Amino acid sequence: MNNFQQLIAGNKPVLVDFFATWCGPCKMMHPILEDVKAKVGDRATLIKIDVEQAEDLAMQYRIQAVPTLMIFKNGEVVWRGAGVQDAATLTATLSQFT
Repeated sequence: MNNFQQLIAGNKPVLVDFFATWCGPCKMMHPILEDVKAKVGDRATLIKIDVEQAEDLAMQYRIQAVPTLMIFKNGEVVWRGAGVQDAATLTATLSQFT
């Protein structure tokens, strides 16, 4: 997953949604994340990682529940949250790192 490491290595914050296709709360996050992306635009990158397709990353970042959201900046985790998060909270949190 070298591509993932390259994505999170930059100075721009990256919001990562670790999800599973069978997860109801994960499905609820989809429109919320679209709203966040519309609000933050190019100031941040949003990516989704299916924990069943990327088991190595899920283990590396100790994902024990889905959805788990993490914000990376310069390759480091600067924020982590589990469960459904509202758009206002995510937007405000991302703004702290832009």
